[in-house]
Amino acid sequence: MAPQLETLQIEQLSPQFTGELLRQGDSGYDDARLVWNGMFDRHPALIARCRTTQDVVNAVNFARENELIIAVRGGGHSAVGYGTCDGGVVIDLAEMNKVDVDPETRLIRAGGGATWGQFDAATQEHGLAVTGGGCATAGIAGLALGSGSGWLERKCGLTADSLISAEVVTADGSVVRASRDENPELFWGLKGGGGNFGVVTEFEFRGHEIGPLIYGGLMACPPDRAPAILAFMRDYMKDAPEDLGVGVAFVSAPPEPFVPPEMHFKPITGVVVCWTGSQEEGEKVCAPIREVAQPVMDMVGPIPYAALQSMLDGGGPHGTRGYFKAEFLPDLSDDLIAKAVAHGHNRPSPTTQLLFEPMGGAMKNVDDDDSAVGRRDVPWCYHALAMWMEPGQEAEDTHRAWARGLQAELEPHTTTGVYLNFTSDSDDEDRVRKTFGPEKYARLQALKDQYDPQNLFRLNQNIKPSA
Repeated sequence: MAPQLETLQIEQLSPQFTGELLRQGDSGYDDARLVWNGMFDRHPALIARCRTTQDVVNAVNFARENELIIAVRGGGHSAVGYGTCDGGVVIDLAEMNKVDVDPETRLIRAGGGATWGQFDAATQEHGLAVTGGGCATAGIAGLALGSGSGWLERKCGLTADSLISAEVVTADGSVVRASRDENPELFWGLKGGGGNFGVVTEFEFRGHEIGPLIYGGLMACPPDRAPAILAFMRDYMKDAPEDLGVGVAFVSAPPEPFVPPEMHFKPITGVVVCWTGSQEEGEKVCAPIREVAQPVMDMVGPIPYAALQSMLDGGGPHGTRGYFKAEFLPDLSDDLIAKAVAHGHNRPSPTTQLLFEPMGGAMKNVDDDDSAVGRRDVPWCYHALAMWMEPGQEAEDTHRAWARGLQAELEPHTTTGVYLNFTSDSDDEDRVRKTFGPEKYARLQALKDQYDPQNLFRLNQNIKPSA
């Protein structure tokens, strides 16, 4: 249970704080402390619901002066529960979610607590988009700082590739702006270095002309089509246009209104399509995929981009328990496909997913040294998302064993560098170092020494200070 903060301590913060401060026993505390991943049932000493950048400054100063650990929460979707903590301060940015769009310059300013649903709703009014994760309730901050993968990555690059500037509250309570012209080294580190250097209170992106209608959706295919689909996509995506983003998934049909009730939770091989060119071109590009996939339910057609973004939300509601593995793949060999099919057909729950995602496209048009995030040369990535609702150690052990078994089976086929917020292993210091490589890790550590030498921000894929 969380230790109680003395009233005298809270009075240091409350007179200058415009948001809401919640301690254990306060109305709303138990709801406010929960994050998306139900595995993490933690009790912060204080939840600071910030409304302004100055609120964030005050909360950071309060935590530092009282030697309390900080958890920074944007959307609260961290695979390893970084958005909460026991006995520390949660800096909750959910109310800092305003999204302003200038359609003429395509500049988008978004608060650090905005979710992708909020972001897409604002930008799609003007036919603009930035690569975002395929979950409307996830926050923009974790994705932009930690990886930046999504259905648009082959067309628009990673989320960080569209970042123009960021406002950051650092460990000493300073507010700095980072861009190519102002604190450029910090700007480089924010693009992939996660939340190591401070709390990002505002992001500025350059939008891309996408939507509001695209050509996309889900093909639900018989499970036995999986080997043929993966083998076909392995070759087809080598020369595919950048407008084509896809995913091949071992899933169960989602319990959504667009899915017939008799198919809900039934195993399928899913092919998700996101085509950003014309509908006529999309139909031509997708025709060979359809021929191989032989879908029993074909929902690919004109669709709002925002609808595609939220299409699979029902498969992982708030409170889902999750344990994730992910790795980059140099190729989809026949041997790998056989192993993937065996594990994909042996998922331990209807909500567990195994996704294969082709990369490349516009991602490769950005120099590897442009940001801390790297490995733009890798053609494929897999995501093993073990998700379940049942409480108890038995269910947890079963799902962890499935994800770990799959990782072990596919390890001979993988390469290093997978984006760390894809996985539940990101507190492994050796893995963090290997992900960035020695040169990038040294640059990131120098930034950590400069902006957070005491490692106040350590609930993240942590870059440890050299001291």
